[in-house]
Amino acid sequence: MANVRTPRSAWVDAALEALSAGGPDAVRVEALATKLGVSKGGFYWHFSDRQALLDEMLNSWETTMVDNVIALIESQPADPRARLRHLFELASSVDIAVELAVRDWSRRDRDVASRLRRVDNRRMNYLRSLFKQICADDDDADARSMLTFSLFIGSPFIAAQPGDRTRSQMVKLAVDRLLSESWA
Repeated sequence: MANVRTPRSAWVDAALEALSAGGPDAVRVEALATKLGVSKGGFYWHFSDRQALLDEMLNSWETTMVDNVIALIESQPADPRARLRHLFELASSVDIAVELAVRDWSRRDRDVASRLRRVDNRRMNYLRSLFKQICADDDDADARSMLTFSLFIGSPFIAAQPGDRTRSQMVKLAVDRLLSESWA
């Protein structure tokens, strides 16, 4: 019978799940091994230590949330509004739990804060590049980029009932305004 190892990606996925559920302190080798139904010895086949796993988690999060998203959007038709709409659709379908856990973690860890700043700068630069294709001036593109990013990050924290509209209707209305020809 062949010796089957738990894939590296399974450890990373389980760690990201633990992070979103309980923060970085919940990412413990023994707990992950139990969750995966394997011995913790298999962990050391892939990672030298817990810190190596934490670094790989952040790499995976960045690849998934930035590199893969940009590649997917760039593979779409060249119309910038269509690309932005697709980006909004992707953002609305993302489970933001890991994103929020990384943001919370960054408040207590300088290295994570530095990584988050780099990731956010990459996202904002990409948004600006798309909005600059549809906006008359740089200030307009910058404002729409900031509002867009704020909508993605801040929306889960808003508990207000949006009148007689659903949350998804309100987000669609905001997106329509952000993509409009004019703010007036």
